[in-house]
Amino acid sequence: MKIVKVNEVDAFQNAHGVDARKIYSTENAEVIYMALSSGQSLKKHTTPVDVFFYILEGKGEVEIGDETKEVEKDSIIDSPKGIPHLLRNTGTGIFRFLVVKLPKTKDS
Repeated sequence: MKIVKVNEVDAFQNAHGVDARKIYSTENAEVIYMALSSGQSLKKHTTPVDVFFYILEGKGEVEIGDETKEVEKDSIIDSPKGIPHLLRNTGTGIFRFLVVKLPKTKDS
């Protein structure tokens, strides 16, 4: 059995300049933990695979294509491949979420 503690995984440099940690990676799937400070946002981007986001803590907005929705803890958001998307922290505290890529991107 393998157990991963998020706070023991090193953050990696990313295009968004945010706290991002690869906490699960296999041939078929990848899970990245991300944390955004108040006012912080990802840059709008696309992915070559379908992803979903699971909100762990906080309050924010998710923009996918031309839709923007408020999200909070225990929400799952589907983001199809090739559609521009971003997440932003609109709250006063930390905004933590998981990014799950299925299948795993080839460059990961």
